[in-house]
Amino acid sequence: MLFDGGFNFWNFLVDAFTIFLFIMWIWILINVISDLFRRHDVSGWIKAIWIIALIFAPLLGVLAYLIFQGRGMAERRLQDVKQARDDMRRFVGFSVADELAKLDKLKETNAISADEYARMRARLVE
Repeated sequence: MLFDGGFNFWNFLVDAFTIFLFIMWIWILINVISDLFRRHDVSGWIKAIWIIALIFAPLLGVLAYLIFQGRGMAERRLQDVKQARDDMRRFVGFSVADELAKLDKLKETNAISADEYARMRARLVE
């Protein structure tokens, strides 16, 4: 056994926390690898070097990638989300003008307040 005291509540908590950290690390590793392969601004050689670093020193490789490429990961993710939103709007037939007209009707009938109207309008215009 890992602990001399046998199985008790504190050992369970340590085991649960360890499993949580391991799953969180695997999740971050998958995000780093997926971001690396989605990038178009680096060459295949740079991607290969990062993959080698992730294989031979996984913890340090993930930390280094997050430190050096964290801001770029966030920007690429934001661009992907905006692109997916725009694609969905085109697919569904979303029209900002139609939504603004609906929003104006809601404001005229006092179904929403002026603050809600301003907030929703700003979100639509984005």
